[in-house]
Amino acid sequence: MLARARAEISVSALKHNAALLARQAGAQLIAPVKANAYGHGLAVVMGALRESPDVWGFAVALPREAQALSALNPGKPVLLLTPAAPEEFAELSDLGVRLSVGTAAEVAALPKHARVHLKVETGMNRSGARPIEAVRLGQQLADLGMLEGVYTHFARADEPDLGPTYQQLAVFQEVLAQLPPVLAHAANGGGVLGLGAVDGLPLARPGLALYGYAPGHLRDSFALRPALRLTARVGSLHRVYSGETISYGGLYTAGHDQDIATVQFGYADGYPRNATLKAHCVVGGQVRPVRGRICMDQFMLDVSGLNVQPGDWIEVWGDGPVTLGDVAAWGETVDYEVLTGLGERVERVAVE
Repeated sequence: MLARARAEISVSALKHNAALLARQAGAQLIAPVKANAYGHGLAVVMGALRESPDVWGFAVALPREAQALSALNPGKPVLLLTPAAPEEFAELSDLGVRLSVGTAAEVAALPKHARVHLKVETGMNRSGARPIEAVRLGQQLADLGMLEGVYTHFARADEPDLGPTYQQLAVFQEVLAQLPPVLAHAANGGGVLGLGAVDGLPLARPGLALYGYAPGHLRDSFALRPALRLTARVGSLHRVYSGETISYGGLYTAGHDQDIATVQFGYADGYPRNATLKAHCVVGGQVRPVRGRICMDQFMLDVSGLNVQPGDWIEVWGDGPVTLGDVAAWGETVDYEVLTGLGERVERVAVE
């Protein structure tokens, strides 16, 4: 069966971004591939980066993601970024997955062959051990031969004011100073781009930046390349006459006769329903408006005057003139949510 929507993932863009970020950080990268590699496709992204010298390993959020990634034989370490349940520790450790821990109870439940990255709470207030406890747990894990890494997460590194980030970094460095040398990491994408190289941090974890997107105030300072171009197939064509409405609720009334393509991509596939009456797509190099309410599986696009046939592909977003940022803004959301919302019906294809 033919795909109705396709995400073209640029291998060269991913490699370019990884190299740029590694240079900026002065460190190797832990490539976050959680949430199906930020919607780009776990197998596709892992395949693109598994041989990269800039990538130390991969990171996921859920134990099932760790299982899936391990089954793909990534050839590099896999780090689980959130706490697993104690009953999952043994199987994950058997797979070689690095476990995140941040409490004494988690440490006590570790199997003897576990390799661990200790999470330190420095200001995010999401998970991890507070500094005094982190030092105690880190020393205990080091004595047990389990401690491979120590990390924290910045809460505001994507903002122009890096003051709060430097405060978190100072707290983290105080913890590191009281532990034996480990693989320490803290910088997300905003941290890598904003802070640059930080002594004592041999690893970095740029998330959305790896896929080509920088915080707004840094976008023009770094030549990141968006890796994903989204296209969708035209299912049918019909004529709409002046005065007729289009789609649910009759939100759009045609002011003139127009040719409408029904495109096979909808909010079940990840197109924001809130983009209704604002969205545009690219057809034959021209930007054309989406008419009426975006549906679960389809939307209607004005293609008047263009030579469009059923089965043709239109660009929902790409490098421009319609970008992911445009779609997110129309949907009143952020780039992250649109990308990670891309559904399983979207085919992921690696391209150069």
